[in-house]
Amino acid sequence: MDLDYRMAFDLAPVGLCLSRHRHIVDCNQHLCEMFGSTRDALIGQSFQILYPSADEYERLGARMAPILNARGHYADDRIMMRSNGETFWCHVTGRALDRAAPHAAGIWAFEDLSAQRPVKAELTPREREVAARLLDGMTSKEIGKTLEISHRTVEIYRARLMRKYKASTTADLVHKLMAGAG
Repeated sequence: MDLDYRMAFDLAPVGLCLSRHRHIVDCNQHLCEMFGSTRDALIGQSFQILYPSADEYERLGARMAPILNARGHYADDRIMMRSNGETFWCHVTGRALDRAAPHAAGIWAFEDLSAQRPVKAELTPREREVAARLLDGMTSKEIGKTLEISHRTVEIYRARLMRKYKASTTADLVHKLMAGAG
């Protein structure tokens, strides 16, 4: 039996997307369902429409470029946004087709984590970034270096997250972030 790569792309159990210069060139049905959109509405659009804010889109793009450049691939968990405005945790994995020009062309996989990790509290863009890094097990200093802010600023955001999630320790906060409790 011949393998039909188009069918494999279309029926993959995760959202798949081909990109050029951070714009969607093609996507599968699973990605459309995950983001509550149609293929026609997504093709040609900037990835920015999948993010809760333009700032998060810009900051993440700037952060991932050197990693794509060095390794050729990138992965993280982040909060994304469906077309109806609902935010959700998503595992994103991508590969640059040319490491020298990491955003020129790539293939990206999106896995909806909302069943395991619902978003319960209203978070600011920076709180979402700090929360994602806490879930990666990073310290305040590591988060500060990654986000290019001071570790004291990270601690302020962590304290806000702890209040919003009614957590008494960082470990409790991480547990509640994972569970979506808030």
